Amino acid sequence: MGDTDAETPITPYCGALQVTDISNFRVPPEKTRWTMDPADLPFSCTDQIKPPEMFIGQERAVSAIEFGLGMDAPGYNIFVSGMSGTGKSSVIRSHLEAAIERRTVANGSQDFHDWVYLHNFERIDQPSAARLPQGLATELARTAEGLLQVVLKDLPAALSDDSYVDRVRALNEQTANSRREVISEVERLAEQQEFTVQAGPAGIAVVPKIDGKPMTQEQYLVLSEEQRKKLETVRGEITRDVERAMDQIRKADREAMEQLAEFQRTATESVIGPAFDAAVERFKSIGADETAEFLDELRKYSHEHAVNIISGRVGEEGSPAPPQPFTDPRLPFRVNVFVDNTSRVSPPIIMVDNPTYGHLFGSIDRRPTAGGYVTDHTMLRAGSLAQANGGYLVLDARLALSHPAVWPALKRVLKGGEVRPEDPEDLVPGFFLPQPLRPEPIPIQVKIVLTGEPEIYQLLAAYDPDFWEIVKVRADLNHQLPMDDGILHSYSQFVCGICNENSLKHFSAEGVVAIIEHSMRIVDHQAKLSARFGLLVDVVHESAYMAAIEGTEHTERRHVLQALEARRSRSGQISEMMQQLLLEGTLIVDLEGSEVGQVNGLAVYSAGDVAFGKPSRITTQAFMGNAGFINIEREVELSGKSHDKGVLIMAGFLGDRFAQNFPLSVNISIAFEQSYGPVDGDSASSTELYSILSALSGAPIRQDIAVTGSVNQKGEIQAIGGVNEKIEGFFDLCKEAGALGTAGVLIPQSNERNLMLRPDVVEAISAGQFTVYSAKSVEDGVEVLTGVEAGVPDAEGNYPPDSVNGRAAARLLRFAEGYRDFTNPSK
Repeated sequence: MGDTDAETPITPYCGALQVTDISNFRVPPEKTRWTMDPADLPFSCTDQIKPPEMFIGQERAVSAIEFGLGMDAPGYNIFVSGMSGTGKSSVIRSHLEAAIERRTVANGSQDFHDWVYLHNFERIDQPSAARLPQGLATELARTAEGLLQVVLKDLPAALSDDSYVDRVRALNEQTANSRREVISEVERLAEQQEFTVQAGPAGIAVVPKIDGKPMTQEQYLVLSEEQRKKLETVRGEITRDVERAMDQIRKADREAMEQLAEFQRTATESVIGPAFDAAVERFKSIGADETAEFLDELRKYSHEHAVNIISGRVGEEGSPAPPQPFTDPRLPFRVNVFVDNTSRVSPPIIMVDNPTYGHLFGSIDRRPTAGGYVTDHTMLRAGSLAQANGGYLVLDARLALSHPAVWPALKRVLKGGEVRPEDPEDLVPGFFLPQPLRPEPIPIQVKIVLTGEPEIYQLLAAYDPDFWEIVKVRADLNHQLPMDDGILHSYSQFVCGICNENSLKHFSAEGVVAIIEHSMRIVDHQAKLSARFGLLVDVVHESAYMAAIEGTEHTERRHVLQALEARRSRSGQISEMMQQLLLEGTLIVDLEGSEVGQVNGLAVYSAGDVAFGKPSRITTQAFMGNAGFINIEREVELSGKSHDKGVLIMAGFLGDRFAQNFPLSVNISIAFEQSYGPVDGDSASSTELYSILSALSGAPIRQDIAVTGSVNQKGEIQAIGGVNEKIEGFFDLCKEAGALGTAGVLIPQSNERNLMLRPDVVEAISAGQFTVYSAKSVEDGVEVLTGVEAGVPDAEGNYPPDSVNGRAAARLLRFAEGYRDFTNPSK
């Protein structure tokens, strides 16, 4: 083995180093928060302006909604996507009302229809649906009830008339006599052959006689084979005579029933005929032919089942029983007014807040009886789709997808253009309800407007092959709006409208500016405003509450700031607990001095409706080897995919900067200290890279500066999210620890436009107590954190020896040479 020089320890940086001026990386205080002069607003108080007349911004989405509402072709239903609070429901309702007004102007008043379910005389398990002109469903129900009252009032007298009773009695006697004569003749023929005819539970039996008495089984068995054969021959002849006699009796009974029905029809027609004639003619005159046919069937039913109808029970003597399971003979007179549009003057707009199967498609009620449940056409209930027929239905896509069987059934309805109430259990295996109904479907023409988050739309578009067929229009509400004078005025009108609607104290111009600033903070952008007006409504209410407590005439800027601070306080318990752990030293973070291979990274934590930033220590150790990057979080399965990607990007950066002339023979161990939960995202990748360069070069990093930012393989610092929360989290910690003065944060330069820091943080920056630095490249960040030039390579790719990059390259070269000598001693 050849000799290998021990690695020379890193020489500490001293006075001869190339220290740089980092003042040019400071973000001026005026760029850390957008604000405006309230005098630039054309009012001093919102009571001097009017509320907005139309929805604020969202021209693209509004245009899409108007297009979808204007298209009458199949499948042009609309999906309105947007984050919560962007006003999906408000914009939909306002434009639906406008669309209805345009339709009325273009086509005149619209004709609406009522829908009823009627008794089906042929298949009682398949109730019939009938369409009627507007307002006539209730008239039909009253008409049918009136006809029932006519039957109940007038028919008893007709059926108790002496002539009718005499005719029925005579018919019954004639039928009974005829039956007796036929039976007597059969019995006589049997007696002649020494047989008797007996009626039993199993039917009529022909039994041989011996000594004038029916032969027993024992007597029959002692007969010879020849005797039994002779008896069976005679028995067969008599049995055929009995069957012919029974056929005669059944025929006579049918003829008697037909005569009885004719007696009833003759007796009842003169009584109920005029009422039925008038009803039939009424509905024929308005073109409701199906309803007129139903009334004719009802007339026929009344003739045939008059006795049952009067008694209210089935199986009354003298009247045929309705088919089972028909238990109420008066049921056919009951009309189910399924959809009643009597008072409707414009197409319906149905907003469904709970799209269960029954609420959406209709349901079938049941009535408990002894031993089970029964149902009929009067227990059919209309769902939102039937109620919205001819108009618009709005529902939340996420809720529709969360209820079993709703989404497949909705697709089926939209494709088929018809809906009927039915049990969802019929569509879910494992469920059974007795006596199911299969109502006739109702044709529908309805425009569906779905609402939901963009993720829901993307999932449906990607994984449901039928989605494009039934939803052809997307209206995407942006969660932020570009700021201009028009939008600022609209925001002022929005505040005015909220105050008017809720009788709140109006806002001064200063108060409106504070609301606009908060809107910018929501979207983290100095040139854009939040379109999530639902969030702003709450702030307006809470600010006005603060003004009411103070008793001022108007809601001022200080009231808005008080409301926002109260919000943070109400939700700040977790952030305060974590900050206390940092101040106590339970969670270790240095806020002064400099350390090699150690940096304070910034992360954002979410706790419900609040987000806050917290620093955490990131450390790096570099030593000879060939394992490359050792991501400790990944080794213990706490690292997410985005964080893993960031680590691999850092490896690419180091290879590009330092491994052009020799291989990297280094082990670099990176850890988030005192981190025991999942770590994801790449916003700490630049932070980790600074720690690596410090560990390789020996350049200590300032601990009074916390860092955030993503990095690419070219060393460019990329924007991250939550920049304001991260800065404020570190500021609060330094303030509580008494470490303000030189403290600050390093952020990506591309995040400067996202700065909307709290006023107290801006004041500290202006006073020189806190500093925000920005970096465009890794080299910028190195110089801010170390006070040493990063180093630019010369034409041959060599860095200045005393620069951070130069010392890192020198150490990596020593690693490569040492590893080569160690693994190849003979060379």
